[in-house]
Amino acid sequence: MMTSPYNLEMHNECTTCPVNRDGRFCDLSEPALASLHAVKFSATYPKGATLFVEGEMPRGVFILCSGRAKLTTSSSEGRTLIMKITEPGEILGASAAILGEPYEVSAETIEPSQVNFVRLADFSAFLAKHPEACLRLAQQLSAKYHDAQREVRSLGLSQTTSEKLARLLLQWAREGETTPKGLRMKVLLTHEEIGQMLGTTRETVTRLFGDFKRKKIIDVNGSNVYVTHHEALEKMVSF
Repeated sequence: MMTSPYNLEMHNECTTCPVNRDGRFCDLSEPALASLHAVKFSATYPKGATLFVEGEMPRGVFILCSGRAKLTTSSSEGRTLIMKITEPGEILGASAAILGEPYEVSAETIEPSQVNFVRLADFSAFLAKHPEACLRLAQQLSAKYHDAQREVRSLGLSQTTSEKLARLLLQWAREGETTPKGLRMKVLLTHEEIGQMLGTTRETVTRLFGDFKRKKIIDVNGSNVYVTHHEALEKMVSF
C-alpha cells in the first residue's frame, strides 16, 4: 500500500488488497485475482478527470477501486444528463468493450479515485480463462440495467421536479448516517450536477433546496445534507 498525490491509499496488489471485495467485480478467487493483477494498469485521478468520452471507441475497461465517477450523456444542443453515479468496485465501459461499439456515455471522476485499466484484448482473454469473472460482469451489467429502468421510471412518471428531488434524497438517505439532527448524507455533487441527474436546471435545484429547508424537511451544512422530516419527503413521492 502507498499514498498517492491525492492522499489516496493505493492498493496495487489485487491478491493482497485489504478492501472488502463483497459485491465488487474483483470478488474473485485467488487465481482469477492473480490473472487480473497481471493485466491491469493502476492509476490515480483527481476530481474532474475524464476516463472516457461518449462516442469514443473502447480501448478497454476501467475498474473503479476507490472514489466515485459520474456517467453522463449529452445532446447535440449541449444538454447533459447524469445517468449514474458509480461506486467503488464497479466496472466501467464493459458493455461497449464487449459489443465493440463506441462508449454510450462519458465517465468523469467526481472525487480523487484509484482506477484499474485493462486493455480490450487482455480483458477478453481474462473472461475466457475465468468464467467466474463472466458471472461477476453479468451481475454488474444486470444491476446497471435495473438502475437504468428505475431512473427512467422516476424521470418519466414523476409529476414534478420537487418529487424527483424528493425521490433522489430518499434514495441517498438509505445510505445515510443517523444523527440527532436526522439522517446525514455527504453530498459532493453541485446543484448543477444534481440538476443533470433530474433533467432540470441548476437554478431550479437551488430553489427547491431552499424550499425544502424553509419547510424544515432538510438542513444543509456544507456538503452535509440532513433529512430532518423523512415522512414529508415520502408524502411527496406518488409511487
